Amino acid sequence: MTRLLFFITLFFCFVNPLQADTASDFDAALEQLKQKNFALKSDAIKIIAVSGNPQARAVLDAMLNGGLFMRKKEKDLVFAQKQGSNYQLTAILTGEDLGQLKKRKMKKVGINNTLRSELRSALALLSLNNPDPNERLAAVNNMLGAIDTVSAATLRDSLENENDSSVQEVMRLGIALSDISSNDKKVRLQAISVLDGNLYPAAWNSLTHLMEKEQDQAIKDAARQALHSIDVKRQMSGIAETLFFGISLGSVLVLAAIGLAITFGVMGVINMAHGELIMLGAYTTYLVQVILPDSPGTALLLSIPLAFLVSGGVGVLIERGVIRHLYGRPLETLLATFGVSLILQQLVRVVISPQNVPVTNPEWMSGSIEINSVLSLTLNRLYIIAFCLLVFAALFFILKKTSLGLQVRAVAQNRAMARAMGVRSERVDALTFGLGSGIAGIAGVALSQLTNVGPNLGQSYTIDSFMVVVFGGVGNLWGTLVAGMTLGIANKIMEPWAGAVLAKILILVFIILFIQKRPRGLFPQKGRAAEG
Repeated sequence: MTRLLFFITLFFCFVNPLQADTASDFDAALEQLKQKNFALKSDAIKIIAVSGNPQARAVLDAMLNGGLFMRKKEKDLVFAQKQGSNYQLTAILTGEDLGQLKKRKMKKVGINNTLRSELRSALALLSLNNPDPNERLAAVNNMLGAIDTVSAATLRDSLENENDSSVQEVMRLGIALSDISSNDKKVRLQAISVLDGNLYPAAWNSLTHLMEKEQDQAIKDAARQALHSIDVKRQMSGIAETLFFGISLGSVLVLAAIGLAITFGVMGVINMAHGELIMLGAYTTYLVQVILPDSPGTALLLSIPLAFLVSGGVGVLIERGVIRHLYGRPLETLLATFGVSLILQQLVRVVISPQNVPVTNPEWMSGSIEINSVLSLTLNRLYIIAFCLLVFAALFFILKKTSLGLQVRAVAQNRAMARAMGVRSERVDALTFGLGSGIAGIAGVALSQLTNVGPNLGQSYTIDSFMVVVFGGVGNLWGTLVAGMTLGIANKIMEPWAGAVLAKILILVFIILFIQKRPRGLFPQKGRAAEG
């Protein structure tokens, strides 16, 4: 009852801030905290809480956590933090560093259980009156772990003046968590209706505890129904999370495979160095961040065109120096590009480092969007999904709306006829291989934000890229997009019960069986590679 009266007094002081006389009252309250009398300290807490002084929260928090001391010689209050055998002191009003002092030269501002409760209530009310809704939401969330009748009363009074819907929702949850222990059956039923389908862990725990101890069958039935609603929502959130991670993985597979799709479709070349071209894009991101260490966001944006140029340039050199001399000899081409992949890996080990290198995520790609208390979408994966679709749209535009795209499609469909019409197929081959390699480099930029960057980064994505291309249909962009997303989602669906390794094996077995029935994939492409 005493705590409830304290809260009511404190609340009305907040409603009528003129009752506190700002700076002078704050200073007087600090003097009052030096007294041994707990009743005087209680009055001082009320005055500090309503003073509006920017240091009010720090004083009350330090007092609650044993960090408020009085220097015996100077007779003033200070913040104190233990460092070794001494205490580091800070002035309350100015924040000035006062050096260190032995504990025997200071006296802690003592509190009892009643004052401890009053301090918690005062701090909660300070937070609940914060103009920032995020601060108010954080304050209510902190109260949910130890909600009691006084806290619930605080929330009820604050709810009347709250205008943010998300804060209101959590306030109602806190009130319901308190009411579920009420002796009034109607109040308990009302609390259960509020908790029905609520995904906060505290709601599940309270309803489960109620089911164990409750004797009234009507209340048990209501609690059981509420728990069932929570289970259904949890399952739906789990499905949504699996789909999100599946689409995210699919986006990575599409980015890794889309460059290979056009080179394989036009030239019929099995490029085993495709993964290393992805790796070069990731290392380009790392090197740009080394040059711009204080601007990871700018570095990441600059890395996209640079990675395209670096990997694309290396791709043109591979086509000019190796592949051009091996057309029509697929086995030799495969072995030659595998050798190139080993050379690129060793080059990175010698020039940069044989170990993984750190790549920083920019601030705008960090964090997540919280859909509910059990489902959140990480920003880096959302950006990767959007980036994948943007790259796909850009490549689709190039192939469908530009002269280079027209020549690429002509060579893919009938190389001899394209030559007869004046298309320089050798130039188209080099540009196509450079374009596909450049997109692989862009994929490396995206992968650097999701996984470790090292010399072996591209190895796992070479096989995955070929799986996507073969499944979707050689040389077909839409097939690559559908196949990448399908395989990504299927992989994430199977992982919880099969494990990551077995899931990949099952995907591979499925593709082997699938191409027995449809050798040209989901969307067959007419052209030299398809006809072979």
